[in-house]
Amino acid sequence: MYSSFVPPRQVRIGDAAAFVGTTPRAIRHYHEIGLLPEPERGGDGRRRYGYEDMIRLLWIRKTADAGIALDDIRDAFADTASAGSDSDHDIAGVLERLEETLAAQEAELRRQRTAVRRMRTEGSRMGLLSDLVTSRLTNLPEGSVRRADLDSLLVTERIFGPLGAALQATRFIALATHSDLREESDRVDAAEEALDDTVAVDDPRVAQVAAERHAFEEVLQAVIEDSDLVRSDDALLDSWDASHPATADEGEREGEGEAGRNSGRGQGSMSAFEATGKMPYDFSPARLRCMELAGEIAAHESPA
Repeated sequence: MYSSFVPPRQVRIGDAAAFVGTTPRAIRHYHEIGLLPEPERGGDGRRRYGYEDMIRLLWIRKTADAGIALDDIRDAFADTASAGSDSDHDIAGVLERLEETLAAQEAELRRQRTAVRRMRTEGSRMGLLSDLVTSRLTNLPEGSVRRADLDSLLVTERIFGPLGAALQATRFIALATHSDLREESDRVDAAEEALDDTVAVDDPRVAQVAAERHAFEEVLQAVIEDSDLVRSDDALLDSWDASHPATADEGEREGEGEAGRNSGRGQGSMSAFEATGKMPYDFSPARLRCMELAGEIAAHESPA
């Protein structure tokens, strides 16, 4: 006995979507992006899908479920059709690219997990800095590195790269391990902050605070030079130069001197000069003049 069931030659979009396991909206999107050719329409103006349409829809659904982008699926089908064969060569190429993409995503996930673990271990803010910077701060007394210190390191790392921030960390190490220096630093910082918009640039306090800043920096530098921190900085520079040999082109882009050497990688196309110009600081004219005077004092007292 033969079955009386007669399969339809064509089905409407709703039936096609239900069979494939997708939605009519998704199928319409396939048409819009050229992934699936528009089928013929019936007398009622509705789309009709035949056997070949359904086969293609099933392959599209399977390939998409594997994580392949719709644009890649479309290109693979187009290449296969233009070659005049049903070879899987183009699909294999898409799968190869997909595997590379997934490997990159896995590597990124590992990097993110490592970053989260560092944040939990070192503290959320310190853990966001690069390993090069964090490694210099991990053995300091708890709470000796302040949030403002980490903020400053964050900005320096963005502008001059990990090496620049790691060298700046020397300053905060000295402050964290010398309470008298930290107290004097706080006093000078407060004096500078007091030079607000109500203070004229020629106010005697501007020159006084500039002299105090210069004197403090001299003492701080002397403490650093008398400690092992200078040797640590030298070792850090040697290690960096060994692992990051600069090319001639990089030297031209980054400029001469310590700023070019400290810039490191990871800034994109933005130079240190450009980055510095994009970081806002709400300094009054008096405070800016104070900073300028402190620099002039330092330059005047530097040996020729």
